[in-house]
Amino acid sequence: MAETGATAGAATPRERYRAQVRAEIKEHAWKQIAEAGASALSLNAIAKQMGVSGPALYRYFAGRDELITELIRDAYRSLADAVHAAAVTGADPGGLAHVLRDWALADPQRYFLIYGTPVPGYHAPEEITGISQEIMADLLTACAALGPDAPATPFADHLADHRDWAGGHPAPPAALHRALTFWTRLHGVLSLELAGHFTGMAFDPALLYEAEIDGLRAPRG
Repeated sequence: MAETGATAGAATPRERYRAQVRAEIKEHAWKQIAEAGASALSLNAIAKQMGVSGPALYRYFAGRDELITELIRDAYRSLADAVHAAAVTGADPGGLAHVLRDWALADPQRYFLIYGTPVPGYHAPEEITGISQEIMADLLTACAALGPDAPATPFADHLADHRDWAGGHPAPPAALHRALTFWTRLHGVLSLELAGHFTGMAFDPALLYEAEIDGLRAPRG
């Protein structure tokens, strides 16, 4: 069947097959990451599991780094969409924090791939940074909506001239400071929880996370 016979905008059989194989490769990749970490990811091992030759997989991914990029892109896109869906309904920073935790708990390996230890020798392309900035933009908007509630701090003053990381967001320095505080403290709690460091400490990590949110919401000053 000639591919030119496909209707405009519809995937051809070959394109559908290619998408299916790429999806299967990524499923195997996630299993490898869960078992041995992203640094041990191997296209040849995936090929063996799929019953094909190593070179056959290179028709779908040029190499390990391209596969890792695809996994990271998928993870960031998933989180960015979840955060934005909450943001457009008017969620405050605490509401966005709950979205982050729910997303992380649903798939800890996905969380660690983007917020855990960097993969040795791998450097994410700029497009990935762009997706991550979407998440921060929603948090900045939510923090800016809270308004100023404390005197300026030296760090907030510093951020007034060091805001490239905010991707051009117009949030004032106090909101930049609040957003960074939310981001760093909540990721700290999440990373410890998901890595199992609270195991055996006989407290509920969900309540600790909630307490951190309450503390971050509270007026400062």
